[in-house]
Amino acid sequence: MNFKDILDQNPIFDVVANSAKSVGFDTYLVGGFVRDLLLKRPSKDIDIVCVGSGIVLAEEVAKQGGNLPCSTFKSFGTAMVKFDEYEVEFVGARRESYRRESRKPIVEDGTLEDDQNRRDFTINALAISLNQDNYGDLVDPFGGVQDLEKKNIITPLEPNITFSDDPLRMMRAIRFASQLNFDIDPDTFDAIVDNKERISIVSKERIMDELNKIILSPVPSYGFKLLFTSGLLQLIFPEMQNLHGVERRDGKGHKDNFYHTLKVLDNVAEKSNDLWLRWAAILHDIAKPATKRFNQRVGWTFHGHEDKGARMVPGIFKRLKLPLNDKMKFVQKLVKLHLRPIALVKKEVTDSAVRRLLFEAGDDIDALMMLCRADITSKDGNKVKKYLSNFDYVESRLEAVEESDKVRNFQPVITGELVMQTFDIKPSREVGQIKDQVREAILDGKIKNTLEEAKPFMINVGIELGLTPLNTENE
Repeated sequence: MNFKDILDQNPIFDVVANSAKSVGFDTYLVGGFVRDLLLKRPSKDIDIVCVGSGIVLAEEVAKQGGNLPCSTFKSFGTAMVKFDEYEVEFVGARRESYRRESRKPIVEDGTLEDDQNRRDFTINALAISLNQDNYGDLVDPFGGVQDLEKKNIITPLEPNITFSDDPLRMMRAIRFASQLNFDIDPDTFDAIVDNKERISIVSKERIMDELNKIILSPVPSYGFKLLFTSGLLQLIFPEMQNLHGVERRDGKGHKDNFYHTLKVLDNVAEKSNDLWLRWAAILHDIAKPATKRFNQRVGWTFHGHEDKGARMVPGIFKRLKLPLNDKMKFVQKLVKLHLRPIALVKKEVTDSAVRRLLFEAGDDIDALMMLCRADITSKDGNKVKKYLSNFDYVESRLEAVEESDKVRNFQPVITGELVMQTFDIKPSREVGQIKDQVREAILDGKIKNTLEEAKPFMINVGIELGLTPLNTENE
């Protein structure tokens, strides 16, 4: 199999080939780019292996390419060259050996064969020659092309050794299966099960990088089911594992919240590629195990799981080394509010309730409504149709109230400073009480968010609290 015609379509490979000839290194295009080339998937990350110094080759490529930007990482023996929209990484072929207590290998210079032996899966051990005598030839020592055709994830060497050496490869196996919709070879999967405890030596950051890629895959539930079946989920994300299972009492059972969550996640994935909206789907019912109660009359309940779940979000994000910034707050907000639109469809939709939802959700109202629609997972088609129709009505009310009241992200005209000036008081509990009552009156539709209506209301509230305004003759 020869890829010369395909390589000729991209000038970077001609530059690399000529540079390799100049420095006298056998050089190959390897790894994910080759895999994606065969799968006809777009890829912007190009990996080059040479039998020699990757840094020397990269610097020659940068020079021959017209002084291209080149970054070198001498401690790792790698370099990266920017070529148009591509990032081209260079490394010398190497042989690796591992110590049991670390996934960081002892690295030595090696051959192309050594380099392919150290690859995680056969589909990632493919190489294309960039050498003059066999330019474009595919080097496939482990049958990677056949595994691509069979949609099979399998290690090139004995899988127990592969995963014990570098346990992150277990996460990568599941990630590739989820991204590509491939199967994991039975022996390879058994080795994941046998070596799952080794994941403890991998940093949370590296694990989360792979987990986020699973979450962003087209059907993320597939990856989570593999994590669950392998036993890795219990080790890396026990809160989600705890959603699994159905308890029955007096003939009454609840749904399996693990599989419900996966369905919600897949529903969101069909509509959005937003990683954090997908995380909100994962965590929306995370507190159900902690809030589960049995009531003789109504069966199983999960009262308050939205509030407790929102309180759990920061701790989960911190432990998993996810960002504790606006991304976390977005997820937390959606977890806290995810029942609010559902509650609205079960009763008369008042303008006051709609205003409150708009005020609390702010600019995230559209994401919240997407999550709520995804949360309708009943097997009863008529029930789903009815709920979605009710959501259509709620959304029309949201649009109407927003258009008339502009309440999304609104700031009350009554500020703390104005309260303190009006009553000649310092920061105190009364200031907060007055502001809260003014805000509630605006959300209830009793007054408009204007000084003409809000200031007299503020003064009356203050008087009821025993405060004396400085001057009310103009009110």
